[in-house]
Amino acid sequence: MTVEYVIRKAHLDDVKAMHGLLLHCAQKGLLLPRALIYLYGHIRNFFVAEMPGGELAGCCALAPVWEDLGEICSLVVRDDMRRRGIGRSLVQACLGECRELHLQKIFALTYQEGFFTRSGFEVVEKSILPQKIWADCVHCPKYPDCDETAVFLHLGEARTA
Repeated sequence: MTVEYVIRKAHLDDVKAMHGLLLHCAQKGLLLPRALIYLYGHIRNFFVAEMPGGELAGCCALAPVWEDLGEICSLVVRDDMRRRGIGRSLVQACLGECRELHLQKIFALTYQEGFFTRSGFEVVEKSILPQKIWADCVHCPKYPDCDETAVFLHLGEARTA
């Protein structure tokens, strides 16, 4: 079954729907929750998958972390819309933006290791991400006992002539 959707940058009007999607997955232990204030403050990092009627099927963010390092985070696809390419399309949108920002190294902390390895990421030790650990992880309730898997993708030379 083909599903029609559009991947676009998130708008402020999307925040409450994004929050609902993220909260639903967080309650199932699939990702960490995001507060509304975080979503409003980081709206420019997010892409959404919008269905023809305007309903959101998913969201994902690209968060720059360091001079050439970015994080794919808050990736969620509605339960009834999974396995239709939406998650892959959201990640591809983020990777496209990596090139615009000249980010060469991308990582994610995830419980969905298989999804990311099928998308070209490789599993790595979290110790290669010191900027992330000191910027965000120290504030996480799971720190220092994080049970997520770190995955990494090197995009190569991101600068264009």
